[in-house]
Amino acid sequence: QVQLVESGGGLVQAGGSLRLSCAASGRIFSIGAMDWYRRAPGKQRELVASITSGGSTNYLDCVKGRFTIFRDNAKNTMYLQMNSLKPEDTARYYCNADIRTTMWSASNDYWGQGTQVTVSS
Repeated sequence: QVQLVESGGGLVQAGGSLRLSCAASGRIFSIGAMDWYRRAPGKQRELVASITSGGSTNYLDCVKGRFTIFRDNAKNTMYLQMNSLKPEDTARYYCNADIRTTMWSASNDYWGQGTQVTVSS
């Protein structure tokens, strides 16, 4: 069984910072790409940032220069450093990871339960 657990969300004023964490645990052989998604009320889910196992990254245009995704492979943990937060960043943030549980298995997609980020103006 694999679990992804997000933490680090909260309420912050515009211009502030938060760091989200996503820790993977359980039966893990390897972790491939990891992503942060978000969903705001009444809006579609959107991909915020991605990072490959080798460290290559991609970002949603509106967060470039403000958010940084990084990972600690030894700890099976991914992070999202969010600076200069804006009210429009308010959403529930979810982590997603491509995980193989054994050497012989194909990878599967796993999701966390999400962590709420609220940015006040």
